Amino acid sequence: MEFIEIIKAIILGVIEGITEWLPISSTGHMILVDQFLQLGMSPEFKEMFFVVIQLGAIMAVVVLYWKKIFPFSLKGGAFVQKDIIIMWVKIVLACIPAAIVGLKWDDQINALFYNFQTVAIALIVFGIFFILVENYNKGRRPVVKNMNQLTYKMALIIGLFQLIAAVFPGTSRSGATILGALLIGVSREVSAEFTFFLAIPVMFGASLLKLIKFGIAFTGFELTVLIVGMVVAFIVSVWAIKFLVGYIKKHDFKVFGWYRIILGSILLVYYFFIM
Repeated sequence: MEFIEIIKAIILGVIEGITEWLPISSTGHMILVDQFLQLGMSPEFKEMFFVVIQLGAIMAVVVLYWKKIFPFSLKGGAFVQKDIIIMWVKIVLACIPAAIVGLKWDDQINALFYNFQTVAIALIVFGIFFILVENYNKGRRPVVKNMNQLTYKMALIIGLFQLIAAVFPGTSRSGATILGALLIGVSREVSAEFTFFLAIPVMFGASLLKLIKFGIAFTGFELTVLIVGMVVAFIVSVWAIKFLVGYIKKHDFKVFGWYRIILGSILLVYYFFIM
């Protein structure tokens, strides 16, 4: 029985590693897969697991982009890279809206929106938005082509889009922030990169809250399941990030929009006519 739960954790880790970075909603996919996979743990552990497993995915960003996110250097004498410090100020600013809502209404949001139907509808709605935004941007030149050109106002706007994802599972945190960035003229490459970096404080903060709420009182088996899921999520995330960065250099995000619409439609049909 325990072996089966480890296999489920591996499967969920693979899904997390892929969907955290592709704009198709990691939390949404985790909720949906659990409808069929049914991780055999307590409801409290599962609620915590679906958030904390994302730390594995976040560590992939830290490893891959260390030189771009760590502002201190000892080479040739200690110094601080001012542009990276400014970038982190923008990231913190973008985190504020979701942090306020998450701290104040996390339990209410979970009770209202963490369900099968909300995920399916959010997948479809934001899938349509992706296609519309890419059509709108067709032939338009991005205003922001590197991270230094991203203004504080732009960072806050992207943070407001992240707030939508914080409330409605299935929206996709990466999807919402990328969509917001594209709308205000940020290039696909910078949109994706800022989304990667924005995930670091957001996911660390969300994971800390869930761990505190759970009580950090793990059984040995619970800890094993969590670590397995995180390690698998890390390994798969390294591949997913590299894939997305390479993909958007030659393609737009429409394929992800169509994927969301098709998956959401299938899920609605399943929910209303089969369940």
